[in-house]
Amino acid sequence: MASIFAVAVIVLALVASVVFFVWSHFTYEPSSKLYSHVTEKNIVQRDDYVAFLPQGDAKAGIIFYPGAKVEAMSYGYYAQELAKKGYLVTIAKFPLHISFLGTNIASDIQADYSDVGTWFIGGHSLGGVSAAKYTYNHQKDLSGLFLFASYPMNKNDFSRVDLPVLSVFAEKDGVINRSKWKHGKSLLPADTEYQTIKGGNHGQFGWYGEQKGDRKATISTKQQQDELVRLTDSWMKTVGSK
Repeated sequence: MASIFAVAVIVLALVASVVFFVWSHFTYEPSSKLYSHVTEKNIVQRDDYVAFLPQGDAKAGIIFYPGAKVEAMSYGYYAQELAKKGYLVTIAKFPLHISFLGTNIASDIQADYSDVGTWFIGGHSLGGVSAAKYTYNHQKDLSGLFLFASYPMNKNDFSRVDLPVLSVFAEKDGVINRSKWKHGKSLLPADTEYQTIKGGNHGQFGWYGEQKGDRKATISTKQQQDELVRLTDSWMKTVGSK
């Protein structure tokens, strides 16, 4: 009887592994429309991240962690537009497109661009959770954290941490767990900057098309992306002036 139970456990574990592997390989690819706005100029593709280079010296570096199962280039327009403003922007690539499987990639990126003195980190959805986890353990190496439709885990309590944070929420987001997002506010510094994109949804934090469970946006993807660029740039400038 014991041997039958052991075999059943092994079979269930194998099935679960296969299901997870198949699930993780169904990714959100960049929309074809994204490439009508993004050029290959000044882009460096690495095995574990893609970098968008500014013209001249970077005034700061940005590390971006994608949402679960979202491919890095789905955030290419956002990265390109910030690079045009003088930032070095890097988008992490994770094993199986799951940020928890490579949270510390930010350290490698900073080492690759050691000439950049100021760094910001953030991410979308699960990517933001992972970025917050990394930030909590490397506060002295970062100048700020930004969260798009995201929040930190309970064990990453920033409420008494002196760190600039930007939290952006989309009005029509149908994917985020709103109760957890509201609870997450208690884990962020009192002076966190909160912004809401009216008419925006969860999927349009990237440029990869519709996402299961999301609500319909009433603004275009480009409009939401341009607003994200504006908010991020404005926040970093404010942080830099303190």
